[in-house]
Amino acid sequence: MGVYWAIAVRSFRRFSTYRIATLSGTFTNTVFGFIFCGVYLTLWHARPGLGGYDAADALTFVWLQQGLLMPVGIFGATTTIELGERVRSGEIAVDLYRPTRLMIWWMSVDAGRAVFQLLARGGLPLLVGALVFDLSWPSSAVQWLAVAVSLALAVLVSFGVRYLVALSGFWITDSRGTEAAALVLSLFFSGATLPLVVFPGWIGSVARATPWAATLQVPIDVWLGRNPGGLVSAVGFQLLWIVLLGMAGWLATSFATRKVVIAGG
Repeated sequence: MGVYWAIAVRSFRRFSTYRIATLSGTFTNTVFGFIFCGVYLTLWHARPGLGGYDAADALTFVWLQQGLLMPVGIFGATTTIELGERVRSGEIAVDLYRPTRLMIWWMSVDAGRAVFQLLARGGLPLLVGALVFDLSWPSSAVQWLAVAVSLALAVLVSFGVRYLVALSGFWITDSRGTEAAALVLSLFFSGATLPLVVFPGWIGSVARATPWAATLQVPIDVWLGRNPGGLVSAVGFQLLWIVLLGMAGWLATSFATRKVVIAGG
């Protein structure tokens, strides 16, 4: 485990070197936060109590959403982009020579990235939003602990999805098409565009049952204290997807590492 801890620490240090990019991204998230707030305020003015949220909940959702986009990896992050490219180029062979588990290695890399992004980009947009708007906050120590646990599980669920997307390159040679499709699904089903609670009927039920819901919608609902079924149900839903995606990742790794692809000579 010391090896994987060292990988996570070095991944954290690596991402901490991109200070200008981090500040630029934080500024961008803050700007989009104000834009979304304008849209959401208009929507909730026309439909008060939409999806069970009041206006304060909707605004809180916006700022948590903007703060969690990068830590959770809604847009792909390291695992999808770098691992997918290493599969395409054949550099994955170097990873397979290492005396480590491929999936745990990249999980450690992603953990270091996620912690840095959470510290650097997660809090500042929320702080700015709290200075301007009246936001909702967890009301007890138990709820704060549940938020922390749910965020950690959200990153693991997201990693499971992104790992499978990256490994698809073993069978289709180039995973960038899969990455684009996964991005569309992630933006729609995670709550990155609209809270899933406003989706009507069966569309909402399907959306809330997908693994992407466990990456953004669920931890935000834990923060707001509005999870259907309570905290146990929310955390259990995330754990279920971690187990399913972990098993799928293990099987995909097992099959992929027995496959030889020779392209371009």
